[in-house]
Amino acid sequence: MNMSEEKQAAEPIDLELEAKEDVGELSQGQLMVRRFFQSKLSVFGGAVIVLLYLAILFADFLSPYHYNDQWQDGVWAPPTQIRFQNGKVGMYALKTVLNQKTFAFEFQEDPEDFVPIKFFVRTWDYKLLGFIPSRVHLFGIEREDTRFYLLGADQLGRDMFAGIWQGGRISMPVVLVGVLITLVLGSIIGTASGYLGGSADNLIQRGMELISSFPQIPLWAALAGALPQNMPVIQRYFLITLILSFLGWIGLARQVRGKVMAYRANDYTSAARAAGAGHMYIILNHMLPNAASHIAVVAAMSIPGMIGAEVSLSFLGLGIQPPLVSWGSLLRMAQNVTAVLQHPWEAIPALAVIVAVACFNFLSDGMRDAVDPYG
Repeated sequence: MNMSEEKQAAEPIDLELEAKEDVGELSQGQLMVRRFFQSKLSVFGGAVIVLLYLAILFADFLSPYHYNDQWQDGVWAPPTQIRFQNGKVGMYALKTVLNQKTFAFEFQEDPEDFVPIKFFVRTWDYKLLGFIPSRVHLFGIEREDTRFYLLGADQLGRDMFAGIWQGGRISMPVVLVGVLITLVLGSIIGTASGYLGGSADNLIQRGMELISSFPQIPLWAALAGALPQNMPVIQRYFLITLILSFLGWIGLARQVRGKVMAYRANDYTSAARAAGAGHMYIILNHMLPNAASHIAVVAAMSIPGMIGAEVSLSFLGLGIQPPLVSWGSLLRMAQNVTAVLQHPWEAIPALAVIVAVACFNFLSDGMRDAVDPYG
């Protein structure tokens, strides 16, 4: 090895400098992806969100019982304690005993009756992914005279663990559909307002100000309360989604308007107009593509608000109605402080909401940084 090679090997490698030097060799998309993956918290949030959606997609497979399956002897049953006996994982069978002092039934374990917990058990029928008949579940017990409640039971003896995943099937897709509607309305109206300008822009802005002047929660509650109580659950599901999107598009429209107004003054827009390009061509090929990354970030940042809105409406009894269940309707059972103190597992659905909202916030922060990879 000669002197120049030894000197080069001895010098520390500046990774940050090398990263800056290869910026010119990467495309805009590659730079955005690399900037996103530099934020470990955002990657973690995105991974958890993917796992949540996979879990709700396979909710029936993960749940040992159907959420609407009631067990009379399991009303307010606490989370089952997992036991180990003779190298096996299981539980002691539950039995109810009348407390002679309080005259209330209490749950007790029977140490003489050990019930093994098995994986890939065959119990109740369901359709995997909605069309594949199956009876296989990830875990459970092969007994009908007792129940394995991983997270406890509610006031009707229904499994809270199954309820959380079934509730996620409503709460999580609702926000995606709501954000999609918000995305379309905000992009179209914001682009039209910023590009047209003049009296059209003034009229659109005054209309948005009028709509946004209404208090959010009371307006949502009034719209949801106006829906007939005997409405089919599927129709109510989609109408609740529309209600959640009623105000969500205004913030996006205003931000897109500001972006489009800046793009309208650029030279490439003037050149396209001078070349005879129509308004629709300019909007589709110059305005929206340049604002696409910003639109995606704003949409991601609006998802936590959508989750909170759905939970609020269902918590107030104005959202998703039985037999459907959502995280908000599960939390509605926990609005009594005394009941929560006696049965604290009622508040567990709140953890699902907290995790989902926090991870969406982490993801949106990473997307916001990735939009500006040179910053």
